[in-house]
Amino acid sequence: MTTSTVDPSEIAKFEAMAAEWWDPNGKFKPLHMLNPCRLDYITTQIAGEYDRDLAGPRPFEGLRIVDIGCGGGLLCEPMARLGAEVVGVDAAARNIPVAQTHAAQSGLDIDYRHTTAEDMAAAGEQFDIVLNMEVVEHVADPLAYLTACQQLLKPGGLHLCSTINRNAKSFAMAIVGAEYVMRWLPKGTHEWSKFITPDELYDLLRQAGMTPVDRKGYVFNPVTWSWRLSDRDLSVNYVTAATKP
Repeated sequence: MTTSTVDPSEIAKFEAMAAEWWDPNGKFKPLHMLNPCRLDYITTQIAGEYDRDLAGPRPFEGLRIVDIGCGGGLLCEPMARLGAEVVGVDAAARNIPVAQTHAAQSGLDIDYRHTTAEDMAAAGEQFDIVLNMEVVEHVADPLAYLTACQQLLKPGGLHLCSTINRNAKSFAMAIVGAEYVMRWLPKGTHEWSKFITPDELYDLLRQAGMTPVDRKGYVFNPVTWSWRLSDRDLSVNYVTAATKP
């Protein structure tokens, strides 16, 4: 076992919620609401980087994708439907059977594993694309974790990483709003001190051996009750794209 950046208290928190992953009105409602916006960014970046036509039947055919912190498979399943070879990885063991069961019900062949980015990197696994969504703010050592993600990428590969900015607005929205007011997330899901600013994340990605190429904000509209991508507003939730030279 390699040195792990996994924080056991974080894993225990998500294992307790595993069975609710696919309930659009359960504890993961915010992720279900955000998912169309996340998928829009992910598919657009992959199509652009690999010159794929998203209007085609299986545009990601031939691409190998790993989703780290895959949870119940909310991103793995659409990637598999788009033709990719998908590996879903989670450090919370109870998420894996939930994901496997749902994939089987959906008729999808997805390789789900209870493991970590570090162990996969140590085993020499290689991917065209690493999806790293809402994980980096939960790990014990972000640089070591992102370095493992970089090692998982083939040269020229694409790393997509989303997280939460660290400022007064993100404290109000992501912690007070989401955990205490809206009750979208269990109290204590996030630690504000672990949030990472976009400039800090860009710096960490560079230190890990990647080249940041894009960043966008996810902006929630309380009137339409929906999310959209923004070129300018990265004040709370945001997503980045980076490549491995």
